[in-house]
Amino acid sequence: MGEQANGHRSRRRILVAALLVAALALIGAVAAVVAPILLHRSAGGSGQTVPEGFVPITSADGADGRTRSLAVESLDGAPADLSSLRPGEVLVVKGAGFDPAIGIYVGICAVPERGEKPGPCLGGLPEGAMEENEGGEAEAAEPQTSVWITDDWAWRSFATQGYDEPSGEPPAAGFTARLLVAAPSQDNLDCTKVRCAVTTRADHTAAGDRVQDMQLPIAFAG
Repeated sequence: MGEQANGHRSRRRILVAALLVAALALIGAVAAVVAPILLHRSAGGSGQTVPEGFVPITSADGADGRTRSLAVESLDGAPADLSSLRPGEVLVVKGAGFDPAIGIYVGICAVPERGEKPGPCLGGLPEGAMEENEGGEAEAAEPQTSVWITDDWAWRSFATQGYDEPSGEPPAAGFTARLLVAAPSQDNLDCTKVRCAVTTRADHTAAGDRVQDMQLPIAFAG
């Protein structure tokens, strides 16, 4: 009986140790995700002055030493006419020079006061955000009213797509996203009354960082 009791105690100790290791691993994983969000420091501004008119391309020298560009094309590759958008239209948004360490949302958002965060935005969070994307890159080809781009290991499987391969010093990356034009008025934003733009801005992991903010003003037909 003594040997049986010792065996039970030994198994209990092994089980407790295994649970402790699992708990510590979970805490470590949560800390690895949460800590960068809480500790992130703004890299400054993107340096962009939002264009007054409707132009399909813009560029700016950011405070982090990167030169970012943002361009919008129609599906046939021609520069998009941003002065007369229609709901359901698909725009091809191309970016270059972005910091691959900071994820971005791409969408149509209100133009803020200089230095403020762009928003609110049409389309809300990207479809599938916070739900694991089992389809991976294949689903990224479908146009969405907002797009989430990130290379962060903890969030990549939830995002719409990743960046292109980074290069240069400091490392910079580009992207190509297919943006579905939403209805001009949704919830707390009406782009027929408020100035709006095709926008890139830092995702929730660096929400206070304005270095990835780039905008190209738009208007809706009619």
